[in-house]
Amino acid sequence: MNTTAIGAIVAKDVKAFIRDRFYFFMTILGLVFYVGAFWLLPSTVDETIEMGVAQTGLDAYFDGLTTDGGLEITPYPSAEALEAAIRSGEGPAVGLAFPPDFAADIAAGNQTTVSLFVTAEVPAEVRGGLSSMVREMAYLAAGNPPLVTLPNEEEVLLGVDRAGDQVSLQETMRPLFVFFMLRVEMMALATLVAAEIQQRTVSAILVTPTTVTDFLIAKAILGTVLAFSQAVLLMLLIGSFGSNSAVLLVTLLLGSILMTGFGLWAGSAGRDFLSIIFWSMLFLIPLAIPSIAVLFPGTAAAWVQALPSWGLVEAIVGATAYGDGFGDLAGPLISLTGWCVVAFAAGLLVLKRRVVRL
Repeated sequence: MNTTAIGAIVAKDVKAFIRDRFYFFMTILGLVFYVGAFWLLPSTVDETIEMGVAQTGLDAYFDGLTTDGGLEITPYPSAEALEAAIRSGEGPAVGLAFPPDFAADIAAGNQTTVSLFVTAEVPAEVRGGLSSMVREMAYLAAGNPPLVTLPNEEEVLLGVDRAGDQVSLQETMRPLFVFFMLRVEMMALATLVAAEIQQRTVSAILVTPTTVTDFLIAKAILGTVLAFSQAVLLMLLIGSFGSNSAVLLVTLLLGSILMTGFGLWAGSAGRDFLSIIFWSMLFLIPLAIPSIAVLFPGTAAAWVQALPSWGLVEAIVGATAYGDGFGDLAGPLISLTGWCVVAFAAGLLVLKRRVVRL
């Protein structure tokens, strides 16, 4: 291995990257955009449900509801005021308006009406839950038990309970920003490799004492360093490093190696700008799915977890949002490492075969 030749190739490629105005500009623009977008996103999650109530003499019932947490009740003087607030969009999305003599009428067995105000976007299950709550309040006001005996329920939570520990939109978008940053560096590497192959720069390099192995090592180092440095810089600017900096650095390094492998593959297969875009999108579209799936609640499907970038996304979210360590993230990191080996080896193999055939 000729370290001098490898260093010279890497230095030459760095200068070529800086001279490439398109990708250099896209790198700077992307960095500025992602940092700005991150800090503009909400950093907290409001897990409370706001409900407006117009009632008289029912304070004891609603005080019991609010003590359990998760429900914020806003009182209104009348049903008309509650309806006007919901209709204008300045008040809560749901509201209950009780008649003044609700408790007395229920206790006397008289028919009464409770108005439920909801906006169009309120789900049907929320409406049903509010209706059930009104019925239970009627039973309590009348001093009667429910008409049926409810069975005992045992709640078994499958997966991790994130109640009270929800991830903010900032945290969920963080892996997507990192992926987009790595994507630009992957395409820049692919363009550089394809240009050297098409312009026969590789043949000129191999005339010197530089071997094919030296050339492959130089490209691998270049891609990894470019991607890793940009990802680390992005994480620094969005304040991601904390007590688990080591876990995050290892994750970003593995992610950079993964994207470098696909970049070498795309650059070896591409012959011009359009073909490079095609091969890059062929890899990037499935790789982007895990970073988009994390935006939705619940556990990712098995086929999503089988994608190469799933480990990268899970490790970033776990390390930055939940403070997970190496032990907690062993599964995602092992998956990411395995895919790194496969993608990196495949990229080097495809590039080597292309170089040897020149």
